[in-house]
Amino acid sequence: MRPYICFFIMFLASGVLCVTCSSFPSKEVWALTTFKEAIYEDPHLVLSNWNALDADPCGWSGITCNKERQHVIKINISGSSLKGFLAPEMSQVTYLQELTLRKNNLIGTIPKEFGLLKFLKVLDLGMNQLTGPIPTELGNLTSLVKINLQSNGLSGSLPAELGNLKNLSELILDRNKLQGPVPAENDSSFVAKIHGTNDSRTSVTGLCGASQLKVVDLSYNFLVGSIPKCLEYLPSSSFQGNCLQEKDAKQRPFRQCGPQPSRSHQAPSLKHHSFKDAAKHQKASKPAWLLALEIATGIMAGSLFLVAILTAFQRCRSKPAIIIPWKKSGSEKEQLMVYVDSELLKDVTKFGRQELEVSCEDFSNIIGSSPDSIVYKGTMRGGPEIAVISLCIKEQHWTGYLELYFQREVADLARLNHENVGKLLGYCRESSPFTRMLVFEYASNGTLYEHLHYGEGSQLSWTRRMRIILGIARGLKYLHAELEPPFTISELSSSSVYLTEDFSPKLVDFESWKMILTRSEKNSGSIGNNGPACLLPNSLEKRHLDIQGNIHSFGILLLEIVSGKPPYCKDKGCLIDWARDYLELPEVMSYIVDPELKHFSYDDLKVICEVISLCTHTDFSKRPSMKEISLMLESKIDTSVAIELKSSSLAWAELALSS
Repeated sequence: MRPYICFFIMFLASGVLCVTCSSFPSKEVWALTTFKEAIYEDPHLVLSNWNALDADPCGWSGITCNKERQHVIKINISGSSLKGFLAPEMSQVTYLQELTLRKNNLIGTIPKEFGLLKFLKVLDLGMNQLTGPIPTELGNLTSLVKINLQSNGLSGSLPAELGNLKNLSELILDRNKLQGPVPAENDSSFVAKIHGTNDSRTSVTGLCGASQLKVVDLSYNFLVGSIPKCLEYLPSSSFQGNCLQEKDAKQRPFRQCGPQPSRSHQAPSLKHHSFKDAAKHQKASKPAWLLALEIATGIMAGSLFLVAILTAFQRCRSKPAIIIPWKKSGSEKEQLMVYVDSELLKDVTKFGRQELEVSCEDFSNIIGSSPDSIVYKGTMRGGPEIAVISLCIKEQHWTGYLELYFQREVADLARLNHENVGKLLGYCRESSPFTRMLVFEYASNGTLYEHLHYGEGSQLSWTRRMRIILGIARGLKYLHAELEPPFTISELSSSSVYLTEDFSPKLVDFESWKMILTRSEKNSGSIGNNGPACLLPNSLEKRHLDIQGNIHSFGILLLEIVSGKPPYCKDKGCLIDWARDYLELPEVMSYIVDPELKHFSYDDLKVICEVISLCTHTDFSKRPSMKEISLMLESKIDTSVAIELKSSSLAWAELALSS
């Protein structure tokens, strides 16, 4: 009987072990999937196998677990061009020892909740676009050995609490916007020295408390004052490019730094007099008129300070700080302050909803719609005609991530300024009723798609089509080659080309807002496709902001313009597949020309077919740039009036009617 009992006990023990091994903390899985939700661009699809339904994340890209596969201990996703935010929920990955997300495009702030990761040894967020202050809560991470936050846009002062990190050996903070002195001693330690006490409970002394520091780089910030004596063993290059009062280290020119206190005022002298004696001595030696002058000056300064406070208060009331629910909770009380760069939209016009409602006839003049947006036409009072795009999303689906992304997209569109690119006039952002709108200049002749497939094809003569092609090429050359960073149209097609009264093309990127809406709960996991389009072999997410994708789409668009056929049909499939047999054979090349065109230039057609073949080449390296394509088209296609008159007898009648 005893052997059976032993066997039974062993069986139970093995069952318990299996259950233990198979269970993974659900909060860690939730935290990781929340991190993925906060990433709105993943061009290399590194997070594609991060599946929320998978209870074991140990096989996910960039994730390392402990030997028992019970906890995530490392996250390393570097150089992957991820664009998004750092989710505060990452603090729930309790046993995390290494967080390395360097060389991505992360924006927003470093969450203070990271101060809860008590086992963290490596924090590497260098070479991103993070802003805001370095959280003082990082001083709680006593296991930290390495901090790398270089090449971001971090501002504020250098936290003295970093001196609590007794194991810290590497501190890399170069190329940020940090200000203030290099903290050597904190306030409590300084006060203790003043009173002649040495309280063992006094918490630590700035960076001088981090006794294991071996590598420090604070260069190219805006730090002032002097280098603490405890850090003088470091090379001068660790402090260059600041506003320090040092002769050895190369510092910024004075005009970049502004006024700063002299050395003699950086710290009070305690050698000869106590503060009380010095105050009495000064008071006794001052004449009455000087005291009166000081009192008057103090009153005036106090008054000015009060006025400044009141002004700031009024401004805050009129433009409230953005406090957005980070995650909607049942109580609606959990809120997180989202850091927004106040300079981001300062040069972009903000319209009121009521103003746009009047301009668009109570939003009754709808000229386009999709599941994601509605487009209204309007006329500003005494101003131009406008196209207003309203995002179709409910307030409960709008998160802090989406708000920051919306503002960055507005700023990105506002920098576009070219005759063949639609101009963003401004935006509308209101909370009651919830509104997110974009205001573009209106192109009165509708879209190129409408003219090619629903209008009279005869309106688009061959020469007119060539002018449209040249205009689109110029617009794309501007976006790709003349802007830094480059800008691309997220879904380039005839539906994204708007025509003015004289048929001049304007590229408008309405579809980029799908990238916003895909981050909402309403549309998570899907991207709708509005209108016919022959998709590239890769995914829409990978194509977004992809120059090669634009060049491929431009080739398809050329084919659509000269053939008059939509780029995709249910019965015949992709237009490019149908046309390949004709593109390179001169004797049948004319078969792709729109039958509604009575006249066309064979020389132009050869150039167009050559460009189509180059743009749609399967080898990306053999595709020319838009600069090269534009030059090729400009040099070989003649769109002068003489050419049009020569090619069409009807043009004489058109010219006579217009004169």
